[in-house]
Amino acid sequence: MEYQGICHKMRAKLGQALPTSTGAMAAAVEYNLVLNPFESPFTQLVGNSVELQWTGKITCVSCGSKTSKSFAQGHCYKCFSTKASCDLCMMKPETCHHHLGTCREPDWAEKVCFNAHIVYLANSSGLKVGITRHNQMPTRWLDQGATQAIPIFQTQSRFLSGVVEVLLAQHMSDKTDWRKLLKGEAEPLNLLQIRDDIFNRYEADLLKLQHAYPEQVELLQDEVVREFVYPVEKYPVKVSTHNFDKTPLIKGRLNGIKGQYLLLDTGVLNIRKFSGYELVVRF
Repeated sequence: MEYQGICHKMRAKLGQALPTSTGAMAAAVEYNLVLNPFESPFTQLVGNSVELQWTGKITCVSCGSKTSKSFAQGHCYKCFSTKASCDLCMMKPETCHHHLGTCREPDWAEKVCFNAHIVYLANSSGLKVGITRHNQMPTRWLDQGATQAIPIFQTQSRFLSGVVEVLLAQHMSDKTDWRKLLKGEAEPLNLLQIRDDIFNRYEADLLKLQHAYPEQVELLQDEVVREFVYPVEKYPVKVSTHNFDKTPLIKGRLNGIKGQYLLLDTGVLNIRKFSGYELVVRF
């Protein structure tokens, strides 16, 4: 089978429930490879040989123009410089400057940044705190390769979710160690206990925030832990990365898929990093 098209991040979805090593039930994660205009189930290829080849062409995922170099996961330089989705405040929401009148796309921000956001705990390469739009659960967790996750706060803007995240990041990571993520499953954590400890530790700070922004920061005390199982037959002992810019033809046995990574016996490939690249995929 052969597909050719513009690469986008893999589409992850939840499948059947499976038992975990702790006896709990977790949702199996299934993946589709997206090569616009094609989309193909990829989970079923774990254990088989695959071949991915870059044609040398890159198309901006935003405006559709041809570009010689990709910025911010698939954008041309113009879009990278002008799109609000590529601004620094998307990575650091607490630096939002919409109120100063300097937002790159105010109308876009009104739709995306000023709605319900979730602050969550996740276990991917270990404990981390993160944020996502309310309608991006569980996609955000699956893209990060989290095996456990739980929402702990809901805010009414991206800015406020960033403020809460910065507060919690004083005592825990807000980043995923991607090398550790790809070497195996993280040890299970008691996220309910960690959540309750956070509510207690930051009670005074949270009360101040709720007083400053009435009805915009809500503690989520009744959420349950979600658990996920990824289609991985074998993890690499040593993590080495593939890069289309250096090696246009990548092939090997697909040992698994986790987050946005293909785990090949020849190295790992971050599919999302090469959004906008025109690929030919054979299997």
